[in-house]
Amino acid sequence: MREPGPDHPIGIAPHANRVRVSARGQSVADSRRALRLSEASYLPVLYIPRADARFELFRRSTRTSHCPYKGEASYYDLVVDGEVRPNAVWSYEDPFPAVNAIRGHLAFYPDKVDAIEDA
Repeated sequence: MREPGPDHPIGIAPHANRVRVSARGQSVADSRRALRLSEASYLPVLYIPRADARFELFRRSTRTSHCPYKGEASYYDLVVDGEVRPNAVWSYEDPFPAVNAIRGHLAFYPDKVDAIEDA
């Protein structure tokens, strides 16, 4: 486990706008409680509370990955109207203490959903 610091900063803050994620014309997540995670030189990522997602459209994937700063990530396929979008969603279900705020949240790959609206 690595700690965020000057060489690899991570910031997590409430996101001011409503965030809506859609696939195949359906809303798969809609939240006014998203978190914005900024990490080093990467683009910011919006994390949406699980309670604000239509979790019945998610199917646990076998894929996992490890981030030395955040922990183990689990992945979910998005299944909408019979179409499967593999590994479209990820979550740190037991994140490292420095990023514990994202526990219980989901993030979406922009290229695996139709839109992530930030309004």
